[in-house]
Amino acid sequence: MKVLHDIWIMFQRHVLLMLRRPVWIFLGITQPIVYLSLYAPMLKPALASVGADSLTAAYRIYVPGMLVSLALGCGLYTGFGLLEELASGVVERARVTPVSRVALLLGRSLRDVVMLMIQAAVIVLLSIPLGLFVKIPDLLLAYVTLGLITLSSASFSYGISLRVSDPNVLAQIINNVAQPLWLLSGTILPIALAPLWMRRTADWIPYSWAVNGMRALYAGHDAAPAVWQGIVFVAGAAVLVVGWSARQFARAVR
Repeated sequence: MKVLHDIWIMFQRHVLLMLRRPVWIFLGITQPIVYLSLYAPMLKPALASVGADSLTAAYRIYVPGMLVSLALGCGLYTGFGLLEELASGVVERARVTPVSRVALLLGRSLRDVVMLMIQAAVIVLLSIPLGLFVKIPDLLLAYVTLGLITLSSASFSYGISLRVSDPNVLAQIINNVAQPLWLLSGTILPIALAPLWMRRTADWIPYSWAVNGMRALYAGHDAAPAVWQGIVFVAGAAVLVVGWSARQFARAVR
């Protein structure tokens, strides 16, 4: 119970810090809106081979992938905020507090999940005029998938931040991780359009399964195996990454 209480306290603190700087939420959805309005309309001819015979069908393929891309980006780049706290001594002062070291990680990561949910809700609302309609149960499953993706990517970013403690090194590592993940997960274009070796590589990436599950939900196929496969794989990735990152916090704040 103490761990849950500590997580709640840390979560509240980081949410309040987020609300004091709402500009970050706005900036977080600006780029997806630009892609939604300028890039997606060009996808209809590109996606014709995978069944996108209309602009709405193209959006139904593109929007779920973009949401997964947003969840990955929202999490992977959060480590820079932790570096600021390391430089200002916030994490150092946590050494003398009785707060759980796991709470130091999950309080931050759950804040990032909430921020992603707000951004995703805006994207979903903007997608309605484009002809996209998702049933509420399907939308909730999609949110579970996105939350797990953000939790794993944010935890990874925080763990790496504690290891490198240098924003320049962190930027290089995150960019080298983010770009292949976005491409091999099929967030922009379906991985079915890729060469065979890329499709086989994507089978080992949990977020590729998540993209397939998200697209199945947006297509109304909530009973498709891709839905539960995506949730199971990203849940497994979240458990592994959170466990690794929690150990980094335990070592850094003794």
